[in-house]
Amino acid sequence: MSLVELRNVSKIYHLGGEEIRALDDLSLDIEAGEFISIIGPSGSGKSTLMHILGCLDSPTHGTIKLDGIMIEKASSAQLAAVRNQKIGFVFQFFNLLPKLTVLQNVELPMIYSGVSRRERHERGMNCLKLVEMADRANHRPMQLSGGQQQRAAIARALVNNPKIVFADEPTGNLDSHTGETILNLFRQLSQEGRTIALVTHDPEIAAVTPRKIEIRDGKVAKTLDARLAGLDRLQPAASSI
Repeated sequence: MSLVELRNVSKIYHLGGEEIRALDDLSLDIEAGEFISIIGPSGSGKSTLMHILGCLDSPTHGTIKLDGIMIEKASSAQLAAVRNQKIGFVFQFFNLLPKLTVLQNVELPMIYSGVSRRERHERGMNCLKLVEMADRANHRPMQLSGGQQQRAAIARALVNNPKIVFADEPTGNLDSHTGETILNLFRQLSQEGRTIALVTHDPEIAAVTPRKIEIRDGKVAKTLDARLAGLDRLQPAASSI
């Protein structure tokens, strides 16, 4: 059974009497432990897809199953619990709270889960060690470089041991060298068995993932899977969409 299953999902908006199909009868599976990219130009529907996959929005039609839970039937409270316990988010602009330390930012998801202070500290420090940020635990976000802030955001996304991590343009606010370092970190996390989905418009970023799903006009336009070709790794230039 797939970790994530979308079946005939549509998201329809009505603006000024016009019907806009952000997603149009889209079906998609994500297996546990996969490292995938969802790629497409602005307006293709990829961000809408991430919001629905991440339980931030609901489809107009279709079904979504995440780790055995039928998402489209869940209440608001159930969706909040799913987001907190099963999903991690990493965003382009980090979304760290400036008045909190790095460790306090990482601990936030656990506060909402009711984790004790002692366990929050232990798990938070373990995740900071994982992304090589333990020595910055007591710094404020503004005292960090962009790459360090993104590492802290990744630690926060991992701290509740989610089933899947969604990273929305995670290198878009970083220079190319720092961005490559962050992508290497995602690759490492994938090799450790984490399920990770990168959402991007950049083919070079998508090229680091074994499977690329191209979204156009709210549909899956193309899927490229290096595993089916017997490849362990995609070559960034030759294999990009």
